[in-house]
Amino acid sequence: MTNDTMSMMLPVNRTYKSTVFIMLFEDRNNLYGTKKVHIPEPEFVIFYNGREEMPERQVLKLSDMYTTKDKQVRLELEAVMLNISGENNHKLKAACHTLREYAIYTDKIRKYTEIMGLSDAVERAIQECIEQGVLKDFLERHRTEAKAMSIFEYDQEKHMRQEREAAWEDGHLAGIEDGLKSQIEKKLAKGKTLTEIADELEETEERIRELTDKIKGKE
Repeated sequence: MTNDTMSMMLPVNRTYKSTVFIMLFEDRNNLYGTKKVHIPEPEFVIFYNGREEMPERQVLKLSDMYTTKDKQVRLELEAVMLNISGENNHKLKAACHTLREYAIYTDKIRKYTEIMGLSDAVERAIQECIEQGVLKDFLERHRTEAKAMSIFEYDQEKHMRQEREAAWEDGHLAGIEDGLKSQIEKKLAKGKTLTEIADELEETEERIRELTDKIKGKE
């Protein structure tokens, strides 16, 4: 994400608090001493503008990702995710002109990638936004950077989406296989032959033999 993109989010992200925080700790006189230094409470905000359906506002907790669920959480981090795609968070975007235009720009790219290549979609979105006065000054000054970054971000988004879909597919297939192995084990316990099991489960005998070998390999 470029500095220009980050600066577009400043009015909404309440980053004046983060700026004060940085100013405090840039001064070494405020780092070393016995007197407690009072600083603004940090806030973490994530702007979501992806394809998936998401609530307008969602609190994300770091502890939700922990592998163990202890009653006492020793380290916690909360971030508020705000969905700015489409008509979501209309009041928020109305309050921040730059954020609203940024959402329009990204929505246009997403729309045009459905009917043309990514590079052409980004170029069309940029040209259309300039003509409509959406992020006009920014896009005219940083057209090349904006196009390159947008292509990178959408390629990355596509890659992550494909990875999630592949993971789901792998899990789905693994679930089917586990179900078949469970049925095979029950039928083997009843003394049925591989041919009979294949016929009853409507699978090939080779497939049943393969799964039977896996079952025996775990014993």
